[in-house]
Amino acid sequence: MPTTLTSLDEVTALAVALRDSLGHLAVVDFGETTLSEEDAQFLRTRVFCDARIDGAGRCQRRDAHDGPCAATIDSASWKSGCPQEQDTPTSLKPC
Repeated sequence: MPTTLTSLDEVTALAVALRDSLGHLAVVDFGETTLSEEDAQFLRTRVFCDARIDGAGRCQRRDAHDGPCAATIDSASWKSGCPQEQDTPTSLKPC
């Protein structure tokens, strides 16, 4: 989905907000969400890990996270400021 946002933090927060508000819709696969710049759309950055978790669905943490996968997370860590270090892959670190 094209946006007018120019900050990686803002567009990541938008992806998380959309997942949190529309995640109940089975027809939307938020696990495949990627980010790219307008002039470099062939370079994509995954937002979510999306690994399968036995009996619990899919991992909701950031792509390339440290530690075990989790079916639920504290979305507040995604919304503003510097995201929690353990949920931030090197390619997405804004701080």
